[in-house]
Amino acid sequence: MTREQYILATQQNSLPRTEHPQFYPVGIYGWRKRCLYFFVLLLLVTMIVNLAMTIWILKVMNFTVFLLNFTSIFCSLIYCLIHVSQDSPLVLQSDRNVTVNARNHMGQLTGQLTVGADAVEAQCKRFEVRASDGGKVLFSADEDEIVIGADRLKVTGTEGAVFGHSVETPHIRAEPSQDLKLESPTRSLVMEAPRGVQVNAAAGDLKATCRKELHLQSTEGEIFLNADTIRLGNLPVGSFSSSSSSSFSSSSPSSSVPRQTIYELCACPNGKLYLSPAGASSTCQSSSNICLWS
Repeated sequence: MTREQYILATQQNSLPRTEHPQFYPVGIYGWRKRCLYFFVLLLLVTMIVNLAMTIWILKVMNFTVFLLNFTSIFCSLIYCLIHVSQDSPLVLQSDRNVTVNARNHMGQLTGQLTVGADAVEAQCKRFEVRASDGGKVLFSADEDEIVIGADRLKVTGTEGAVFGHSVETPHIRAEPSQDLKLESPTRSLVMEAPRGVQVNAAAGDLKATCRKELHLQSTEGEIFLNADTIRLGNLPVGSFSSSSSSSFSSSSPSSSVPRQTIYELCACPNGKLYLSPAGASSTCQSSSNICLWS
């Protein structure tokens, strides 16, 4: 190319163009646009159906903020508060046992309540049962003592109440029209009080029965019997005989001396009482040989 042709070509390229520019449309048209709208509509319908199915499943399975009706828990349930709606019971059911644990901030077990098939066990430092108002303690138990705070303790078992050791109480009373029985089948029964023991039968008899000996002893005071009639039955009767072999008869006064109706009450040096046929004067000395056989 010559120099003149190069200059001419350069000048033609630098001249402004006078024709109109061409514009090309940008976008999706035709069947592509219709397919895009179809997929968007299909996605929207799928989302609506998915949301509806999720709500239906939550409704059927009772997946709400509260556990309604029957709910099965396969592992542990950790909650700070469990309550039911008004006038509805709370039922915890298990095929083996139901265990409720309480732990401190360090995860250590501080209390446990286990309801099993054979027993109900509570493990804690102190167990309390309070009244409905939450104030009065009806029952409490710890390592040192068991306290029953009810106004009355009633034992309805046929065998009564069995205590392995001592019992301290200010008052023991039977039900109205019922008998009160204190019994020790194989050992002794001891009632002690520093200021006295009072046994009172306001509308009935007071009976004391034993197999061997009944001792009434007062170390510093006296034994006072106050009644209109004092009866001492089955007392031996002394006889007026110089022979020691026939010194007494152990039968009753009516069988030993049928004609004798008045007797004198005598006492041996050891305290044994016996009867002696009454005479013009005291006959205790005459029949005192009965004391040799006591």
